[in-house]
Amino acid sequence: MEPALLQTKDERGVVTLTMNRPASFNALSQEMLAALQAALDAIAADESARVVVLAANGKAFCPGHNLKEMIATPELAYYQQLFAQCSRVMLSIQQLPVPVLARVHGIATAAGCQLVAQCDLAVASTDAKFAVSGVNLGLFCSTPSVPLLRNVPAKFAMEMLVTGEFISAQQALERLLVNRAVAPEQLDAEVAKLVDSILAKPRAAIAMGKELFYRQRELGLAAAYQLANQTMAVNMMEHCAQEGVTAFTEKRKPDWSR
Repeated sequence: MEPALLQTKDERGVVTLTMNRPASFNALSQEMLAALQAALDAIAADESARVVVLAANGKAFCPGHNLKEMIATPELAYYQQLFAQCSRVMLSIQQLPVPVLARVHGIATAAGCQLVAQCDLAVASTDAKFAVSGVNLGLFCSTPSVPLLRNVPAKFAMEMLVTGEFISAQQALERLLVNRAVAPEQLDAEVAKLVDSILAKPRAAIAMGKELFYRQRELGLAAAYQLANQTMAVNMMEHCAQEGVTAFTEKRKPDWSR
């Protein structure tokens, strides 16, 4: 059997992680979660990585946890371990020093929708559908609600959580769950546009900025400003900022390689 997760990296440092269990619509089985965690850990240690694209093979992006696997072991300790494993993957996405972009097609439900919400950026095909549908099975999507509420306005998030109903890619765009929604044949090109834009910026600045972005969100206003002040001061000491500001004053394009 092929690996649950396929991984490639091009010469620019773009890492593509492709979930590869189409028969199960790429459900987040323990196997899939372990493969994602191993890949994210490796990327975190790889200074040549610049962007991660999270994609999927088959008809769907991800339907959430593997329900057959879950119901086969009805034990509290097992469920606690499973959800902790999933949460670790989600936190690892946020803690990566490079942006993670979800390429979404088909359905993204429950923990699959959580995965989209947890990524830094998301581009969806107009054939994509999103839901946190656990409530339809008597299981409120508690863990998916964590990144969902940090993306989607509260009343929209609550509506999704208590109804379990699907929303379209256009609704996901309007509710701020995804950045862009494009026709299926334009999906790869739109992903490439965002990737190219990120690659045109210095890695060090992106890494500092991403860490600050998430840390300051959890702080009070004064503490957020204090942290942001320190981050910007440190960033200004980096070669990339010195070169960028100098290039601007000299009316030329910056040369990040200098």
